[in-house]
Amino acid sequence: MSTEERALSIVIVGHVDHGKSTLIGRLLYDTGCLPPDKFAEIQKSSEELGKRLEFAFVMDCLEEERSRGITIDTTQTFFKTPRRRYVIIDAPGHKEFLKNMITGTSQAEAALLIIDAFEGIRDQTKRHAYILGMLGLKQVCVLLNKIDLVDYSKTQFDRLKGEITDFLNQLNTRAAFVLPISAIHGDNVANRSGKTLWFDGPTVLEALDTFEELKVEEKPLRFPIQDIYRVDGKKIIVGRVEAGRLAQGESLFLLPEKKSVTVDRIQKFLSENLRAANFEESVGIRLKGRPRVKRGQILTADLSSKITDAIDTNIFWMDPAGFQMGETLLFRCVTQEVSCRIEKIYRRFDPAAMEWVEKDASSIQGAEVAHALIHLEAPVVVDSFNDIPEMGRFVLEKEGQPVAGGIIL
Repeated sequence: MSTEERALSIVIVGHVDHGKSTLIGRLLYDTGCLPPDKFAEIQKSSEELGKRLEFAFVMDCLEEERSRGITIDTTQTFFKTPRRRYVIIDAPGHKEFLKNMITGTSQAEAALLIIDAFEGIRDQTKRHAYILGMLGLKQVCVLLNKIDLVDYSKTQFDRLKGEITDFLNQLNTRAAFVLPISAIHGDNVANRSGKTLWFDGPTVLEALDTFEELKVEEKPLRFPIQDIYRVDGKKIIVGRVEAGRLAQGESLFLLPEKKSVTVDRIQKFLSENLRAANFEESVGIRLKGRPRVKRGQILTADLSSKITDAIDTNIFWMDPAGFQMGETLLFRCVTQEVSCRIEKIYRRFDPAAMEWVEKDASSIQGAEVAHALIHLEAPVVVDSFNDIPEMGRFVLEKEGQPVAGGIIL
C-alpha cells in the first residue's frame, strides 16, 4: 500500500465545548477536503443564526439539531495532507469509543487532546487523558485551543503546558507536542500564526505528519491457524495473515511449542503457484514433513511474541450482569481458545462517570473498564495491542456468550 493510500487513524478528545467539532471542521476546510456545497451550507446556516462562520456545523447532520446548536459526532471523517490521508475515529460517547477500540471496530494510532486555553484543564480533560493512557496510545498531541481568548498570551500557554505535561507524566503518557491554536480563526492549524511569533513549534498538520503509521504489514509474520483440511491425503493449514507476509520456502516457528517448520506451498482458491501471501490475506499452506498442527497454534517469523499463561490487561465489561471474582471464563484471541480466570482486579473505571471506582476490586459492573491480571489454563501466544492489534486484543466468554473484550498491555 502506498503512502498516499494509507490513512493514519486519529482520535480527537476533549472537554465539552473546548472546540473539538470546530477543529474537525477547520481541518477539513484548510486541507481542501470540505466539498464546496457543504461550505456554502455552513455559511448559510451561520448567517441564519447570526453567527460568524461556524466550522462546528460540519459535524452536524440534521437541520433540527443545527438550529438548536447541538453537534452530532460522525463515525469516520477523512482529510489529507501532501504526506498522507487521515481518518478521524469518533464515537457518540466514551463508552462506545472504549468498546470500539477494545473489541476491534477501530484502531486509533494517534490522539489530539484539545483544551480550552481560557477555561484551562477540567476534570473531563484529565479523564480523557486517563483513557488515552489506558489504551496505551503513545502518539499524543495536546492542543491549547482558543488562544485568541487569552490574547495569544505566552504566559498562559506556558502555565497550561506545564500543568498538562505534569499530569500526563503521572499517567506514564507523554505529549509529543503542545501547541497554541485557535480552531475558529485557523491559528497554527494548517498555517503558522503571526500572532504567536513566540512559538517556534509545528502546526497541527505538521505535528500529525511526524506521527508514524502502525504498518502491521511490515511486522514479523503472525499466522494463526484456523483449521486443518486433508486434500489428496495432504494437510492444508488455513488461516489469515495478521501481520507481516508469508513466503514459500520460508522457515517459521510453530508456537507455543517453538517448533521449527518450513513452508512447502501456499494455496488460494482460484490462484495457482503462489509464492507469497500478504497482510490480511486468507490462504492455505502446506508444511514440509509431517509436523503435528492444530487450530489455535500460531506460525511466526520470529520468537518475539509472548508465550504466557498470565496476561496484564485492560478489560471492557459488556455484559450488564457484570462479573464476580471466581467465575470461570473462556479466553479467545485470534483462533486461540483457553479457559481462564481473572486472578486480580487492580482497579476498575467507570467511563460514564469518568472516574476510578475501586482498587483491588472483587467485581466488575457492566460497561466498566478494569485493569486486571488474567490466568489461563494453558499458555497462549500474544503481542502488545499497540504493536500487533489482532494479536493483542481478545474476547472473554461465559456460558458460550461474549461478556467482555480486552487489550493486552
